Amino acid sequence: MKLTGSYKLNVKKEIVWQALNNPDILKQCIPGCESFEKESDTIFNAAATNQIGPMNATFSGKVTLSNIQKNQSYTLSGEGQSSVGFANGSADVKIKEENGTTTLSYEVDVNVGGKIAKLGARLIDGVAKKMSDYFFGRFSDLVSPIKKEEKNTDEIVVEKRVVELKSNFLNKYLYFALATLILLLVVIFYFVSR
Repeated sequence: MKLTGSYKLNVKKEIVWQALNNPDILKQCIPGCESFEKESDTIFNAAATNQIGPMNATFSGKVTLSNIQKNQSYTLSGEGQSSVGFANGSADVKIKEENGTTTLSYEVDVNVGGKIAKLGARLIDGVAKKMSDYFFGRFSDLVSPIKKEEKNTDEIVVEKRVVELKSNFLNKYLYFALATLILLLVVIFYFVSR
């Protein structure tokens, strides 16, 4: 599946380029990222845990930068393996500056296989879109935060483009299991007491 998008950043393209090559910033942009270590100038080892439908999947693999044209574009590719399947994809990232504003545009192509592929194309598409939007939205928040002045207080407030994604599958599962158990006990108690 292919996904596209763009963000306008109120900084020079050199600043955006430096951030696109900064492992600390990239780690903060990957949803559920647990580790992101530099192997070379263009290869990083990463591990991330994310909820995909009813499954919590921990992927580990490599992230590679290629087709590098300094201060203009590169391709960010990743491949990961998990006990529930695999995912691989790439993002062609381009930056263009005009009148002090840099436009960051991207085109993402994602492929999945294994058990997670059986969840259905619509669910996978939704998860992939959410993760792509999160990655580039979070990147934009870190590099060029949107600052707005509060009308009544003259206080400057930072507005987020995206909210932080958290993998809360286990919490939901535990609450659901607990609620089901309580409901089951109530039903058993009701029929036994009759």
